[in-house]
Amino acid sequence: MKAVRFHRFGGPEVLRYEEVEQPTPGAHQARIRVAATSFNGVDASIRAGLMQGSIPVRLPHTPGIDVTGTVDALGSDPDDVAVGDRVVGFLPMTAAGAAAEYVIAPTEALTGVPKHTPLTDLAALPLVGLTAWQGLFDHGKLRAGQRVLINGAGGSAGRYAVQLAKEARAHVTAMAGPRGAPRVKAAGADEVIDYTRTDVTEAVDLVLNLAPVPSPQLDALALLIRDGGKLVSTTIWRPAPSEEKRGVRGIDLVVRGDTDQLADLVARVGTGELLLDVAQRVTLADLPALHARAGTVPLPGKVIVLVSPEQSRRQAFPLQ
Repeated sequence: MKAVRFHRFGGPEVLRYEEVEQPTPGAHQARIRVAATSFNGVDASIRAGLMQGSIPVRLPHTPGIDVTGTVDALGSDPDDVAVGDRVVGFLPMTAAGAAAEYVIAPTEALTGVPKHTPLTDLAALPLVGLTAWQGLFDHGKLRAGQRVLINGAGGSAGRYAVQLAKEARAHVTAMAGPRGAPRVKAAGADEVIDYTRTDVTEAVDLVLNLAPVPSPQLDALALLIRDGGKLVSTTIWRPAPSEEKRGVRGIDLVVRGDTDQLADLVARVGTGELLLDVAQRVTLADLPALHARAGTVPLPGKVIVLVSPEQSRRQAFPLQ
C-alpha cells in the first residue's frame, strides 16, 4: 500500500511517498481503508521533532491524526464495529496515522457516519472540532447568555467554536485577521474584531485562545475576563495566566479523543447545525508539498488529503 512517512525528524523534505506493508489489526482494533485525512499544525510539529516530550512517536512515522474511511478488517473482540462500516475517528497521536491507504485504529476511537453525510470532508472535523467543543464546554463551562471571546477565530477550530458557541446561545466576539474575518462572520459571530487594528475592551465570561500568541498578549486577554471567569488556551508551551485575587482561572487545553463528543459533532453536521470547514482537497502524494507550503504561508483553511484513488480523481485539485 502507499503511505507518506518520515524516517527522521526535520523539515518537509523528510516526508516520503512510498510503498509500505499493509497493517494487520489486533484485539479491539479495526483496519480502515482510508478515504481521507487532513493536515493539522501539530503534524508539522511532530514531523520536526518538537513534540517528542509530549507526543513521542516511533520512526518511521506516518502522520495524519484525523481519519475517515470504511472498516476493512477487524481483530479479535471488535466491539460495536463491523466490516463495511463508514467511520470517522481521532487517532492516537503517538500511533501510525492516516496518511496511508490503510490504517489501524482502536475501535473505541471510531464513530459511524450516516450514508447521507460526505465521508471525505468529515476528515476536517475530529481534532479541531473536539478542540472547540472541549475548550468551550468541558473546560470553559460556557452557558447560554454568557459572553465568550474567541481569539484565533479565523482558523478551523475557531470557526467551529463560533458555531458551537452561538448554538449554545452565547454572545460571541471573534478575533481574526483580515483574511479570516468574512468566514468568521459567516459562521455566526456577533462581533468580529480585526486583531491587527483594534483592541478588545468589553468584559467577557470566557476567553478561548486558539492562536500561538506571546505571553504579553495572553496576559492582556486575561484582563478582559470578569471575576470568576476562565481563560482556556491551546498554547500549552506558554501556560494560560490566572488571577487568584479575581478568581480568574487559566486552563491549558490538550485535546483528547472522545467518541461520544465526536458522534455528537457528526450528528450536527448531518442535520446542518454544524458546517464543515473545507478550503481545499489534495491527493496523498501532495502531502509533502502541503507541509512545505504550510511552513511558509498561512493555509486558507482546512485542507483535506484524499487517499482513495477514486475520490482523488473526482475531488482533488492542484496545490496552490
